[in-house]
Amino acid sequence: MTVSQAEKANAFRALHEGPGAFVIPNPYDVGTARILAGLGFQALATTSAGCAFGLGRRDGAITRDEALAHARAIVEATPLPVSADLENGFGDAPEAAALTVRLAGEAGLVGCSIEDATGRPEQPIYDFSQAVERVAAAVEAARSLAFPFVLTARAENLLHGRADLDDTIARLQAFEAAGADVLYAPGLRELEPIRTVCAAVSRPVNVLACLGPTPLTVEQLAAAGVRRISLGSALSRVALGAFLDAAREIKSDGTFSFMSRSASFKDLDAFMLGRP
Repeated sequence: MTVSQAEKANAFRALHEGPGAFVIPNPYDVGTARILAGLGFQALATTSAGCAFGLGRRDGAITRDEALAHARAIVEATPLPVSADLENGFGDAPEAAALTVRLAGEAGLVGCSIEDATGRPEQPIYDFSQAVERVAAAVEAARSLAFPFVLTARAENLLHGRADLDDTIARLQAFEAAGADVLYAPGLRELEPIRTVCAAVSRPVNVLACLGPTPLTVEQLAAAGVRRISLGSALSRVALGAFLDAAREIKSDGTFSFMSRSASFKDLDAFMLGRP
């Protein structure tokens, strides 16, 4: 079945407008995208860390071209709408973020996220005004596309040791005023600050699923006001964790018990052929 980019974009936007919260999982290659589609998820998002690990890099060490090529492969793997983790837009200037959004549209994506993290340890977060200018430029680029591209603006304070919820909320509110469609502050781990963030803005809020002090469910997050739940690099790291456990068992014990936990050829072939 062929689904146009505009149809995917409209379906993706509608997911943010419906009741409750939806989970947008993050495949890290074509095979995992097909598995997630076969399981019935309604949209997918890329993971920049998962892409980097697959290339033998650390998180944050991929180029714009590599991220977009990875995203295009995910887009072409299924008929589902796909949003992309495009880090800070691969440049400090607002024009860099805008160019990245336009290229994202050309790659078949119907959404992406742009963050306010610089990638520089000495100054991990852009100054407030620059962060807002970058989102505003990304929004303008999104609006220039011929379909309703969903622009997610990310406030990264909590991932970089800046436990300042007030500043995080102020950034999200400014990103909303600049026109961002979805607001996202990765690192929120407890219900009370999640409720506070959701109440402080009127656009849909994305929350990164995490274990936290108390594991939170989809139902709890939806009740707190969350509209979208993403997984980031979690599925990639779970898979790599299983790989590490298996390899360490072989190396240290000389045994192969991990094979009892492997997926069957029958199941995997069904997903790859689109007949789960």
